[in-house]
Amino acid sequence: MSPREYRCTSVTETQSFAADLANSLPTGIVIALIGNLGSGKTTFTQGFAKGLGISEHVGSPTFKLVSEYDCEKGKLIHVDAYRLNGIDDFLNIGGVDILATPSAMILIEWADKLETILPPDAIRISFERVLDVENERMISINGLSK
Repeated sequence: MSPREYRCTSVTETQSFAADLANSLPTGIVIALIGNLGSGKTTFTQGFAKGLGISEHVGSPTFKLVSEYDCEKGKLIHVDAYRLNGIDDFLNIGGVDILATPSAMILIEWADKLETILPPDAIRISFERVLDVENERMISINGLSK
């Protein structure tokens, strides 16, 4: 299946797109966010959280590595693999349990570092900045069933 591509022209549009997606996905799904620094992964996550009814501030958990939020669908687990030195680091912070949490939606930033242990049905979302346009992003999604 070829990726679905979307162009978001502002922070607000990216967050709205993410909120709509959050409402359409089932609990228990792993969503792998892939893209360079500043490409929109955390902005997307903030909108995703809003879509799940989370009112807390959702920032990058780079120094915390994992943040959990309660929501109507169970939990949102937000992982940032940027500071991890690979799969062993992820496994040492309980990565197997995180990936197997059935009552959660799991968003992983910098998921390309963990590619070989991601579930085969994980949704992979790639972010790319549009050159010369400050807040415009191309978002490609692989693994959506509908």
